[in-house]
Amino acid sequence: MKKHLLFICRASIDRSSAAEALFKDSEDVEARSAGFFPMDSSKKITSEKIRWASTIFVMDEHTEFHKTQLLQKFPEAEEKEIIVLGISNDFCRHDKELERLLRIKLEEWLCEGKNSL
Repeated sequence: MKKHLLFICRASIDRSSAAEALFKDSEDVEARSAGFFPMDSSKKITSEKIRWASTIFVMDEHTEFHKTQLLQKFPEAEEKEIIVLGISNDFCRHDKELERLLRIKLEEWLCEGKNSL
């Protein structure tokens, strides 16, 4: 069964979109990205996206602000595994350092589930 991963950041321009792109060729994982304040309305967090996801990743840097905000706006997310990646908003989408950090942060989760990038 395919895992459904939802990556969330502030605007869904750089961090969550970069994370989604890491799984574009995966046979075991389908990834989507969303944001609290996206420029593109199709990238907005919705109840439908929350229901679709098997695991939700938020990009918070030092706090659990995104996780807290998500749970306040979408109580149904309580039933989901929510992982805080701790990646700051200092990167552009195609930044190699962002990709490296995402791979490192996702490695433990990937190994547990026998998934791959």
